[in-house]
Amino acid sequence: MALTALRTRLEDGLASAGLTKTQLAARAGLGRTTVQMAFQSEGPVPSAGTVAALAQALRLPKSELLELRRSASDENGSPEAEGADDVVAAPGRPINQWNPHDLEVHPAGPALVRPGSKDEAERLLPGYVSRPHDLVLSDVVQQARNGSSELVMLVGSSSTGKTRACWEAVQPLAGEGWKVWHPFDPTRAEAALAELARVDTRTVIWFNEAQHYLGDPQHGEHIAATVHQLLTDPSHVPVLVLGTLWPEYARQLTAQPAPGAPDPHSRARELLAGRTVNVPESFDGEALSKAATLAENGDLLLADALTRTSDDGRITQDLAGAPELLRRHQQGSPAAQAMLNAAMDARRLGVGLHLPQSFLTDAATDYLADLDYDQLTEDWAERAYAELAEPVHGKQAPLRRTGLRPQRHPPGKPDPGAVASATASGSGPMFRLADYLEQHGRASRHLVCPPASFWHAAHAHLTRPADLNNLAIAAQDRHRLQWAHHLRHRAAAAGSGEAMIHLAELAKAVGDAESAEVLYQQAAKVGNTVAMARLADLKVASRARDALPLYQQAVDAGDIEAFEEILEAEKRRGEDDTEVLYREAADNGNTYALVQLARARKRRGDTKGAEALYKQAADEDNTEALLELVELRADMGDKEEPEGLRQMVSDIDDTEVLLRLAELYERNAKTRSADVLFLQVANAGDTDVLFAVAMARERRGDREGAEALYQQAADNGNTNALVQLARMRKRRGDNENAEALYRQAADNGNTNALVQLVDLREHMGDSDGAEFWAREAATAGDTEGLMLLGQLRERNGDEAGAETLYQEAANAGDTAAMAQLAQLREKRGDAEDAEGLVKRAADLGHTGALIQLAHLREGLGNLSGAEALYRQAADCGRPVYTVSLHRWPWGLDPDGTPTPPWENEREQHKPSTQ
Repeated sequence: MALTALRTRLEDGLASAGLTKTQLAARAGLGRTTVQMAFQSEGPVPSAGTVAALAQALRLPKSELLELRRSASDENGSPEAEGADDVVAAPGRPINQWNPHDLEVHPAGPALVRPGSKDEAERLLPGYVSRPHDLVLSDVVQQARNGSSELVMLVGSSSTGKTRACWEAVQPLAGEGWKVWHPFDPTRAEAALAELARVDTRTVIWFNEAQHYLGDPQHGEHIAATVHQLLTDPSHVPVLVLGTLWPEYARQLTAQPAPGAPDPHSRARELLAGRTVNVPESFDGEALSKAATLAENGDLLLADALTRTSDDGRITQDLAGAPELLRRHQQGSPAAQAMLNAAMDARRLGVGLHLPQSFLTDAATDYLADLDYDQLTEDWAERAYAELAEPVHGKQAPLRRTGLRPQRHPPGKPDPGAVASATASGSGPMFRLADYLEQHGRASRHLVCPPASFWHAAHAHLTRPADLNNLAIAAQDRHRLQWAHHLRHRAAAAGSGEAMIHLAELAKAVGDAESAEVLYQQAAKVGNTVAMARLADLKVASRARDALPLYQQAVDAGDIEAFEEILEAEKRRGEDDTEVLYREAADNGNTYALVQLARARKRRGDTKGAEALYKQAADEDNTEALLELVELRADMGDKEEPEGLRQMVSDIDDTEVLLRLAELYERNAKTRSADVLFLQVANAGDTDVLFAVAMARERRGDREGAEALYQQAADNGNTNALVQLARMRKRRGDNENAEALYRQAADNGNTNALVQLVDLREHMGDSDGAEFWAREAATAGDTEGLMLLGQLRERNGDEAGAETLYQEAANAGDTAAMAQLAQLREKRGDAEDAEGLVKRAADLGHTGALIQLAHLREGLGNLSGAEALYRQAADCGRPVYTVSLHRWPWGLDPDGTPTPPWENEREQHKPSTQ
């Protein structure tokens, strides 16, 4: 009955759409036979992917059709439940078969055993308090239940409840046949990459601590691209991807690269765009009230936590043991503290989760004071590890023993990760630092350079190429040049392609092309696509004929930019057979190659051929192709787009693409079409992007057009647009209207408008009014007004008035104000107070304050004082390289003293040609 109902709905949809089945197949992206079988009365139950694709093409409710399809599968003997014995099951297992702690939900209480139970002790979870981010999660899960594939990434600091929120969110799926897949063996990235393509529908992909997947230096971008493909593949709907990230990792993965800089996370950034949800550090009043109610109703875990957290609301951190972990670090034995400091430094400087015992033991020694070192017993290390292994409130240990899980693969399946895992594990026991202490170390030790024993132990005991290379970079950043040199060579010997490339660049810079080529070859052998392209560049420079295969090797390994290298190489050789390569890649589904082919046709004047290729790529959702197609049609003089192109444009819901299209229309005098798209963006609520376009117009000199867009954004609630409109009025001399707009923005919560009122009043000669608005801004939490007013007073010679304002801003935690205040104190001779201020600013993250004061001291003739600050800046990874190389040409030792010449050591590491 369900199968009949499904086919009836499809027949009705086909009739309403007025399509033939051949046309439907083309629109749905399915084979003609597949579509025919889906409609055939005696045919089998169509796959979920087929039903989803047909529903989308016919504009029918996907969730209803998928539910009919599931019922039909059950009536006919679910094909998913059948299969040959040798078919490997799709990854994951039913949700109700998972223990939340196996999915890395932090334990929050003692292990309990039920009376008469022979099972392992259970760890209870406290009652769950829903917060605003849970509502977003719930909506995403509901969309997945309705038949769409979704991804959401929770972003928050350690132990804020991110993983627990994901666990609670998937509970409604447990009774509907959903599975959870948590890839982690042999490593998270390798497991994800190996199995993502086999993920079945109704599977939750569990990316807890997603930086280990998306941020993996070798596999991260590939994983991001595969996840994107999975989310957009109709044959896999629905799947749900849930993940967690610390804020610093989220920033790394989503940051836009500087112009001309590498872009290592472009696919991850695209994947996460619009899919992150922030998790607050603490419970607000409503959440605390809910927790109190649960405690009153018998939740002992919450009741205990509330005795310590009712003031600050940091319940989840308390439940995860953070305060006790911190106490254990601060009050532990000297040896245990030294061990934890070494572990925290290792993690913050880029060493992986698994820390070898041999490394930690040797690294810890120089963290000890002389007296403590002299009192060490023969078994000091064993005692320290035992102390740090003691659990905190039955949940976590400051430093716990861990290890890579044994690899388990189906018989006959290739095991590409075996060698890499063996290298990563090294030899001997491994330990893992508690998450909270790791984060505490990043915050509390960021101004500290590790001692000599740390670098020596790393060189002697670490074996993972990424660990060694990361430490080489950290040493370089801290101007510890000698250790950077040795660690980079160790990294290269261990197989780090990045380290080999760095060494090759150094060799090339001093004219040693032979060594550079050997190093590029070694890096290419370990799969580094950059090395492949660089090696090909060397071949081209020497007019060798074997460069093209190297570029092609890089392309085959996934380096799309190598297409451009091939093109340039062929041009330099006076040949042009690149179209064959592009066509081959395009036939394999590479839409980038289609765009390149279209550009080549366009350059040759074959506009029709270019149009067809652009359209082919645009049909595959390549937005760059769509943009270039619109531009091509405009160049061809078309006043209106063809129906198919109009349909593509109307289907776009990406505001960035819509705005780029609008700008194209505007450049080609299609203002009506441009305004329609601008309005569409504004109506979608994305006034920030509209604001950015207005600023671009203003920069181009189109003030009238900019003002119109600012007004459009302001009318839709964008207060930044009001501020910009006010600035334009001010530039025209209309101070009264400008002030009215600033006040309107301020009344709607824009504190920057208050800061601008400070500048406006000062510009009008009203010092009292300027100070009034500066203090209003500070009361609203923005000290920039105080800073602005202080700088104005300082420029006018009123240093006492400036100091008062800087002090007020500094008292509110403004690190820039601390730096400005330090400059004033230094000028009047109070060097001790100045240094205290910049150290406080640096401790809060503004390490540039050290450099600023050092420059000032140097200018005032205090060279020794400047030297001390420059060394402190180097310790925290912020050296000014021109200063550093001038002062310390051979680098610094770990203790901060200048390193003696060591040029002979540089000659010991010529790359082997074997």
